[in-house]
Amino acid sequence: MKSRTRARGIALQVLYEYDLTGHPIGTILEERLCDADLDENLQDFLRSIVLGVVPLIEQLDKIVSEHAPEWPLDQVAVIDRNILRIALWEFSVAEITPVKVVINEAIELAKTYGSDSSSRFVNGVLGSLVDHQTEIHNSILKAIN
Repeated sequence: MKSRTRARGIALQVLYEYDLTGHPIGTILEERLCDADLDENLQDFLRSIVLGVVPLIEQLDKIVSEHAPEWPLDQVAVIDRNILRIALWEFSVAEITPVKVVINEAIELAKTYGSDSSSRFVNGVLGSLVDHQTEIHNSILKAIN
């Protein structure tokens, strides 16, 4: 597994636990970082994902709901929901990774951590969101400011 893919996987685990338990995000993150053998750059990348996604969860979920209403988020598997959050944050907020790479990474996470249908589901939702990347970016910036 590529190192950035591995960091995304650990970020997914952190967000999954946070989503299910509500434990303090800092505690979950530091516990996972202690268990992971990641260099400083990958630790920073992992932190940026988690600390970037958590304050925007409500906004990210709203965007998915608006652009993919046929998939109510309260009925989406927790893993799939968090994969979508990570990918959406990465291509619409962070904008440090090309969109195609973000989608491929999300699909790989879905194949590794999700159910048999997760990768198709994630691909479909992200495919519908990509067409609105600029609109989504502006919407999130507006919500932040």
